[in-house]
Amino acid sequence: MRFQHTSSYDAPVDAVFAMLTDARWREKVAEARGVVSSDVTVTPEGPESSGYRIVIDQVQDTAGLPAIAKKITGDTTRAVVTEVWTSPTAGTIEILVPGKPTKATGTVSLVSDGASTRHVTDLELTVKVPLIGGRLEQLMADDIGKGLEVEQAVGVAWLEGNH
Repeated sequence: MRFQHTSSYDAPVDAVFAMLTDARWREKVAEARGVVSSDVTVTPEGPESSGYRIVIDQVQDTAGLPAIAKKITGDTTRAVVTEVWTSPTAGTIEILVPGKPTKATGTVSLVSDGASTRHVTDLELTVKVPLIGGRLEQLMADDIGKGLEVEQAVGVAWLEGNH
């Protein structure tokens, strides 16, 4: 299933990129999402350290998920999100759920829009469960979308100076 989300920020690309590659901001997002635990690693990568590898290993509460999803996930689920930014405007993203037949892969980009920046996440979601995989992919898309909305709210506050 294809999933795309765009967040908009009233800031230039370099400011948004600096925020996205700041481990403290990633921790604030995890806190705002109410995750059970989160470990964030941000490592410079690439020629002249122009890119970054961001790994977010988190455990999320599955309260509120339908029973059919909880049978697969349990009371909590672990997700490992890896973003590899090869430049300040383009990268890849992978979301894995260790031990589960679920993954999402795709791209992330920052697009200058005048004085603003659009942060675009484009994913292909896959849940390999016979008969109900499509329904579970939709639940996954909904959860990722809610998470990105929280991320945008935290980002807007961060860019306004609320660190």
